[in-house]
Amino acid sequence: MDDLELSGYMSSGARHLVKDALRASLFDPRELLFLLRFRRSLKRSERRRKDLEDAGTHVPVFLISSITGSCNLFCRGCYARANGTCGRPIKAEMSVGDWSSVFRQAEGLGIPFNILAGGEPMMRMEVVLAAAGMRDTVFPVFTNGTLIGEKEVSLFKKHRNLVPVLSLEGGRERTDARRGPGIYDTVTEVMGRLRSGHVFYGLSVTVTKENQGEVLSDGFLETVAGLGCGILFLIEFVPTDRSVAHLAPDAESRKVFDARLAEIRRRKGRMRIMAFPGDERYMGGCIGAGRGFFHINPYGDAEACPASPHSDVNLMNSTLEEVLSSPLFAEIRKRGMMEGDHAGGCALAEREAEISALLGSVGRDRM
Repeated sequence: MDDLELSGYMSSGARHLVKDALRASLFDPRELLFLLRFRRSLKRSERRRKDLEDAGTHVPVFLISSITGSCNLFCRGCYARANGTCGRPIKAEMSVGDWSSVFRQAEGLGIPFNILAGGEPMMRMEVVLAAAGMRDTVFPVFTNGTLIGEKEVSLFKKHRNLVPVLSLEGGRERTDARRGPGIYDTVTEVMGRLRSGHVFYGLSVTVTKENQGEVLSDGFLETVAGLGCGILFLIEFVPTDRSVAHLAPDAESRKVFDARLAEIRRRKGRMRIMAFPGDERYMGGCIGAGRGFFHINPYGDAEACPASPHSDVNLMNSTLEEVLSSPLFAEIRKRGMMEGDHAGGCALAEREAEISALLGSVGRDRM
């Protein structure tokens, strides 16, 4: 699948996602009004990307913006802490003005979805508020959920382009074992508040060999759907430490996972499920390095993927359009580094040494 076909595939997926959300929002006038408006802006962004593609510039549908390296939790196996993105600031983070500029540029290029991540993005509310003002962009806010109180629920209710995506690991025992005592109850209470506030929200689950049966069980799915979850992201575990590499799904566990997921999707429930990298097999492999998305770390470095922290260009001295011509991204795609089987949830994470060596030949490391 070439870049143009991928863009069409992902654009079609975005339209279906909005269509599903519309059906689920028929009894919420404010959500319905927002989605109808966003559907129009989605068509405009498609036309903009098509014009740029015709002119020789491929623009991805998604952007991942890690707006801070700070986090209030210490989850076991966190790739962001392992690769230095989170918890160990190496220089000043981008200012709210810098991020506002990135958001405006992205919207101008026709990027309709900009994922806010971290660290914990709710620790930089000034940046989240700046995102709220970009009415033609949807910002899924991937948060651990512990900092969402009534004030934040009101914010999400007012600004429908901010979509909270909370994190669980399955049930109470697994969630608290990885994220800390009491976290499951805290997050499920927040889910209840969002549901009561008629806020469309999602849930993100890191899938391992140990929990994949639980998170695809009828009991878990019925629980989170009953709490109002509108979209479930199943993200395969990225092993950043050899001691936990055994948790990464292998070929056999993926086969079981795929069969179960296909069975669930055939039921066509109201909650949409997206799996990464499982769904990438329909997209010709990994969609990082600018194919379907790229990552901006808290310091402005543009990276192929959050789990591959290498960069040859920085948003502090480059435009977003210039980043799309990154020599590092181009070489990663050209050399087929995003194809083939891999043990964890990121094809590039396993090629750390190769990409580090490649970086030396095309530019500089962010360090």
